[in-house]
Amino acid sequence: MRILLILAILILGLATLTVWRAARNEAQARIDTPPLGEIIEVDGHDVHALVKGSGPDLVLIHGSSGNIRDFTHSLVDQLTDRYRVIVLDRPGLGYSDAVNPKGDTIFEQAAILQKAAAQLGADKPIVVGQSYGGTVALAWAADHPDALSALVTLAAPAEPWDTPLARLYEINSNPWLSWAVLPVISAWVPNSHVQNVLIEVFAPQPVPEGYLNHFGRMTLSRGSQKATALQRKRFLDEVRTLKPRYSQISVPTEVLHGDADDTVNIDLHTPTLLNAIEGAQLTTLPGIGHMPQHVAQEAVLDAIDRAAIHAALR
Repeated sequence: MRILLILAILILGLATLTVWRAARNEAQARIDTPPLGEIIEVDGHDVHALVKGSGPDLVLIHGSSGNIRDFTHSLVDQLTDRYRVIVLDRPGLGYSDAVNPKGDTIFEQAAILQKAAAQLGADKPIVVGQSYGGTVALAWAADHPDALSALVTLAAPAEPWDTPLARLYEINSNPWLSWAVLPVISAWVPNSHVQNVLIEVFAPQPVPEGYLNHFGRMTLSRGSQKATALQRKRFLDEVRTLKPRYSQISVPTEVLHGDADDTVNIDLHTPTLLNAIEGAQLTTLPGIGHMPQHVAQEAVLDAIDRAAIHAALR
């Protein structure tokens, strides 16, 4: 009995330490990576928005697990000389509130981001989305066709896939298992592990210098982890729902995808968009992986400029 009591005390102590350390790390992450823009209220929810530059309105939507700092590392400042750039934290990520406690669907995310852009004066922006954010951009174009002027997708999932949901997302989306696992990740995962994950995401290109420090650890907060897991759990079914509606997208569309992308395969996902969206243009990026907004910026800038020209001619 005494051994069991001691064991229980040790477990309770470790759990208490883990929760305290998770809260400390999350507080430090907020200090290290504070909001870069303003917090606006949309339908009763906070949305973090950064607005920079002047010119045609351009909205950037980040990928899974990310936040606006993915774009502000270097891309935004290359656009502000000719666009009014609006970068938004997706619901549940960064400094934006989650909208749906069961997981924000791509359609719910598109709706609140579109309203946020309109609230900031962008009624028909060019919408650019990377990875998961590219699918949110596709949902925006399908659900709100009169609320954008052009569409640019970067390494975006567009076709249903047959690989299972990653085990970590299964765990973190479970209401019981996540209660135990999320604090452990937030408390104890070191920056070296984060760097290793980034190396996989950016492969075969290297992680840009200074990216980890700029991006920070907000993605490891319990809230961000939970929001990402819930979103990813619903993602495949949402893509199945969205796919038949690609043909309804009528704005100028640029599709960029690296042929070395091991996260979202170009051969699976781009034909669907090209066959369904009239006039969609594909730019294949030889040797480029999943992060063209960092490692193929000239091609990304060219695609955005083409989309803007085509939108202006309509």
